[in-house]
Amino acid sequence: MSLIDDLIEEGWLKTPRIIAAFKKIKRKDFLPEGKKELAEIDEALSIGHGQTISQPLVVAFMIELLTPEEGEKILDVGTGSGWTSALLSELVGEKGKIIAMEIVPELKEFGERNVSKYSFIEKGVVEFVCADGSKGYPDISSRPELREGFDKILCSATAEELPENWKKQLKIGGKIVTPIGSSIWLFIKKSDSQFESKEYPGFAFVPLLSE
Repeated sequence: MSLIDDLIEEGWLKTPRIIAAFKKIKRKDFLPEGKKELAEIDEALSIGHGQTISQPLVVAFMIELLTPEEGEKILDVGTGSGWTSALLSELVGEKGKIIAMEIVPELKEFGERNVSKYSFIEKGVVEFVCADGSKGYPDISSRPELREGFDKILCSATAEELPENWKKQLKIGGKIVTPIGSSIWLFIKKSDSQFESKEYPGFAFVPLLSE
């Protein structure tokens, strides 16, 4: 059985659209040379600079919680290898937009190179930004299509608390899925000041780098 079949059988992957994205966007395309043969292992793997490509089970769980839909605008913080950005690009489609943020310049380039194996960059679905993702998207007001905010925000590294700028840059009704400490949290924005939250404990992540 393949890793994806295992994730389906164990209940981590449930949604047909998300399963199809995992089957199309191959994890091995996002691993450094010399590690591609480890793509089917359900473990986080080093991609250098103290960062990892997350464990497939965790990526599946977080994307299922996020429920990306066609046409949505999603901020992907700490994109690293680019795997989550490519999965999200597949799920939002050509009418959607993924802003992939990575603070380490070498990893931003690595992720961008990996994602360019698919057609998302040339179609304008995904855009890579080298900046501190913990502060949200810089200068959001200069982008008319982002002025209303993001539909969803995904972060793949653990923060100590939910960054204020993420709260501001999320649309009402939008979702944030992020690790805080050793838990994955789902936040749903109910109003400008009110969030509903749910904690899923028992995970491990690299820390979210900030300036």
